[in-house]
Amino acid sequence: MNGHSRNRTQRRAARSGDGAWARPRAPWMASAIVCAAAWLTALPFARAAQGDATAVSAPPRGAPVPGAARALTPLVPEVASAPFALAPGKRPFLHRLAFSPGFGKLGNERLFAFRLAYNPNRWLGYEAAIGHNPGASVHALFNTFNVLLRYPLPWRVQPYGSLGYGMMLVFPGRAFNADPVTKNALAFGGGLELYVRNDVALRVELRETTVIGGERNSGDTIAYQYGEATIGLSFYRTLGR
Repeated sequence: MNGHSRNRTQRRAARSGDGAWARPRAPWMASAIVCAAAWLTALPFARAAQGDATAVSAPPRGAPVPGAARALTPLVPEVASAPFALAPGKRPFLHRLAFSPGFGKLGNERLFAFRLAYNPNRWLGYEAAIGHNPGASVHALFNTFNVLLRYPLPWRVQPYGSLGYGMMLVFPGRAFNADPVTKNALAFGGGLELYVRNDVALRVELRETTVIGGERNSGDTIAYQYGEATIGLSFYRTLGR
């Protein structure tokens, strides 16, 4: 068989489909098969990775969700249900500590006061107080120790009496080149506490303050009397709980 005869025979075999090698397959079919096999192989791993991410990102039941608003927890648990409720019976003062900031007047000038009191029993309290009286030309600082006397009542309003002794330091203003002057001070009076709730009360107090000192050009002792009126808040905490 010559060369021309062999070529004609091969062309006929290609047209009749006798040789598997004779019909070339399309290149896109091979690419599609490879991509499908790769996708089927990677699908289980993608699902497993998605499941792991979901397990990590989902918080346990009852745990706080990041970014969610958190509810405030009151310092006093009873306030959550009834903010202005008052326990029945007489107001408890035994072993209670009270911090009371306030402001008002001493004479005709302003007065800023900070008081810290402790009640060793129901009717007696010891109080340390600091008061600042900023004047136009001079300003004064009061350091007093007070005794508080009261009889607890089953009401929101609680009256009390106050008696104290301390020192008044008078500081000259910038226009005067002088040293501070120290004088004795006696104070007595009383006040009312209006309880907003068990641990917070509005406090109003009226006292008479007597400053005892000597005359500048003589050795005589003279007493100056000032009216004192303050209003503020009392914050109570019970010790030993």
